[in-house]
Order: sequence, then structure tokens, then C-alpha cells
Amino acid sequence: MTRTFISIDIPKKIQGEIQKIQGELPKFYGKLTESENLHLTLKFLGEINDEKIEETRKRLRGIKYNCFETEVGAPGFFDNVKEGKKYGPVWLYLSNCEGLQKKVAKSLDDLFPIEKRFMSHLTIARVKDVGDKRSFLRELSNLKTPKINFVVDSFRLKKSVLYTKGLKYEDIEKYNLI
Repeated sequence: MTRTFISIDIPKKIQGEIQKIQGELPKFYGKLTESENLHLTLKFLGEINDEKIEETRKRLRGIKYNCFETEVGAPGFFDNVKEGKKYGPVWLYLSNCEGLQKKVAKSLDDLFPIEKRFMSHLTIARVKDVGDKRSFLRELSNLKTPKINFVVDSFRLKKSVLYTKGLKYEDIEKYNLI
């Protein structure tokens, strides 16, 4: 069984811009997302077997979708659902990704559960604690992000691999847009 997902990877030149934003985040206890692991998840597939991976690859090859431009938006924070907790991911909004996500989801709708809601976001940090939550959220909302645009010309089927030094995401297959 392989832990898999479908994503849009962030180009290397944009990774540097994201690192600058990560450096401006309010103080928190947790971990920044490593540059090489920055991505937008279009669909999380979970632990699947080789047969399902092959069927997924076949279906994703059939997707025809035009290249498009996305813009990095303001940061946000997903609070953990449990009352009183001060942890969750810090993310940046990515515009115009919903169309590709719908196309991917539709191509796989009888293989995997349909998402109840898709929110186009790029996780840039995983927060364990923020100390004063109100102060953290206020500082985060005041963070000014520069205008960052890039063209999305592909998406990928990826797997999560756990190494002694941490989690890495590796391509299973890349799919170019038209």
C-alpha cells in the first residue's frame, strides 16, 4: 500500500518567494514546510494498492486541461476542530485551481470518495502551539504577501515516503497541461 495524492508542485523560483513569507510568520511552535515539499493537493487518495495506482495513472493521462496562471494570496490558519487547541496548518491561498481540481475529481469519482469541500491552499507551516492565539491570528492577518504569480503547466500523482530524516514526496507520474 502506498500513501498517494495528486498535486500541483510549486516551481523552484517561487519556492524562494514562499520561504521569504515563511520567514515573516508570527512566532509559533511547530515546523515550516520544506521548500521541496511545497505543493497544492488537488486530491488526497490515501493508502492505495498498485492496481488502484495503475488505474489512477490511466485516468489522469486522459485529462485535457489548459495551462493557467495562479496567484499566491493572503495567509490563513485552519484551527484544529477541537475546542481550545492552538494548532493547525498555516496556508496561502492559490487562485484559479478549482477548475483543474474538479476535472481531476470527476475523472476519479467512482474510485475515490468525493471531497465535501475543496479549498485551494498551499500549506507553508504546521503549527503545534501559538501561545496567545488571538495575537497570532492578528499578526498573521496583518502579514503582507507580495504579488506572486506563476503558470501551472502540469500536475502530478505523488507518493509520501518516510525516510529517517523525514517525509519526502516523490513523483509517480507527471501530467502536462495543454
